[in-house]
Amino acid sequence: MPHPSPEMSPTSPEWPHCGHGITSEDPVGCRGIHVPDHTVCLAHLADADRDAYLSGLTPGTDIDHRGTPFTEPLLNALIGALRDPAIDKPRIGAANFQSAIFEGDARFRSATFEGFALFDLATFQGDAMFQSAIFERLAVFLLATFQGDALFEAATFQVFAGFDSATFERAAQFKVATFERLAVFESATFAGDARFQAATFQGHTLFGSAAFQGDAQFELAVFEQPVSLGPLACAARVTLSEAMFRGPVTLSLAARHLECRRTRWSSTAELRLRYATVDLSHAVFEYPLTVAAEANPFVLRGGHLMAEAFAAEPDATVQMTSLRGVDAAHLVLADVNLSRCLFTGTVHLDQLRLEGTCSFDKVPPGTHWRHWPPVRFTQRHALAEEHHWRARQPMAVQGWNVAVLGAGDVTPAHLAPVYRALRKAFEDGKNEPGAADFYYGEMEMRRHDRGGTSRAERGLLHGYWLLSGYGLRASRALGWLVVAMLVTIVLLMGFGLPNDDPKQEATGTVPPGGGQVTFEIGKDDPHNPVGNRFTGERFEKALNVTLNSVVFRSADQDLTTAGTYIEMASRVTEPILLGLAVLAVRNRVKR
Repeated sequence: MPHPSPEMSPTSPEWPHCGHGITSEDPVGCRGIHVPDHTVCLAHLADADRDAYLSGLTPGTDIDHRGTPFTEPLLNALIGALRDPAIDKPRIGAANFQSAIFEGDARFRSATFEGFALFDLATFQGDAMFQSAIFERLAVFLLATFQGDALFEAATFQVFAGFDSATFERAAQFKVATFERLAVFESATFAGDARFQAATFQGHTLFGSAAFQGDAQFELAVFEQPVSLGPLACAARVTLSEAMFRGPVTLSLAARHLECRRTRWSSTAELRLRYATVDLSHAVFEYPLTVAAEANPFVLRGGHLMAEAFAAEPDATVQMTSLRGVDAAHLVLADVNLSRCLFTGTVHLDQLRLEGTCSFDKVPPGTHWRHWPPVRFTQRHALAEEHHWRARQPMAVQGWNVAVLGAGDVTPAHLAPVYRALRKAFEDGKNEPGAADFYYGEMEMRRHDRGGTSRAERGLLHGYWLLSGYGLRASRALGWLVVAMLVTIVLLMGFGLPNDDPKQEATGTVPPGGGQVTFEIGKDDPHNPVGNRFTGERFEKALNVTLNSVVFRSADQDLTTAGTYIEMASRVTEPILLGLAVLAVRNRVKR
């Protein structure tokens, strides 16, 4: 019987299957390909025939055992027959194991596949051991099922590694593996952790539609060429810490966590994310890098939406947790939640670009009566690190978030320049109202900095805060203006307005013998008020004087000596308060 071509599948009607073990339930029986010159597969050969076949194999021989069920001893015997005694490692030519079933551990450790290695539709019921294996040509595991651990540590794929639609039911180990050309894991399913630590991807890498139910670990991995990771879904953590991307990167994923600590991007990169919390601590960007939140599920080839494991989540918000140690000059954030982000230690933070809706945390709302006097915080954006610092204070009110492990102890001296840089970033983006909250935060940190701010400066800042909220709280300045005007009115009614308006008097002297008469016209000095001083008439006069003093005008009202000084003080303080109120309104509405 002629040997079938390598392209023929064990499920084809023309397939010359072994047929051993035919039952009414399985009329086809074993689908293993016939061993040459026999009518059954290797698994069902008689012992003598099997020994004869194996003894005829030499290192580098092509083998074809499609559809064959392998017990662990049978596979060990096959691999042992192909072992090269010179190097004490198996050398296999072209190997075709399509639809083969490996019932125990499949030990291909340190084997060299000199021809194609086809494991399409193969089932590994035990561990698949390919540690340090070398695939010199195609290595195809299309639709393969790994029921045990898939162990490919230090394996080398010189041409093509295809794991399309493969299913990894336990751990998938590709640590220190080398993919010299094309690596394809599209539509692969990883039920356990997928470990690619220190792997090297020298060619194009594709993970489109892949699904990770455990962690996807790429620490210390190196990507030499353009990379397309995704769109993929990861129910746990995607780790790219200390990985290196030397070519353009497109990363599209829906994941719980994305960790990119000390990751290095040597070309442009775009990270389009859903649900993820992102840690970019000490990452290095040599070219623009964009981190953007995707509001809608990713669309796969053919127009289908990618399945996600987060159906119960209320939204797909992307949350940044740390930018410490990052040079933000090339960083763009779009529609990202920054309420928990740590910023201290970020370089060129003033050049950070924020696009879309990037949200920050806020101060605790409402009035807090925990101690006297009660505390009320005007709503504004606040950094997570300010929350951590205020939560550590002895008289902290409820609502400030406590620092998470590893956040460190940050003081106002550290936070003031961070607020200043973010304010400048908003101002450069022509968002003056958005910058106002960060200016407020900067001034707050300066006011509370007992180490770097002198007592006199802190006193001035405290007064500036008290009177107008650093020129940003119009209601506070207007409130003080009203209070100042009321005080002025009361003081004028009580001490500043004379008892009666002074009347003009004309006096003159007639020289003896007649002649020209000379008159002198003047007023009596105002008399201090006596009796009932708080009348409607006196209130009207005091109000007139006060209103004129707000706009630096003299009221042309006769006042007592005390009233003159009261008016002078009013003409200094009240216009300042009015100016602060106008300034606060302008800072909130200008563009």
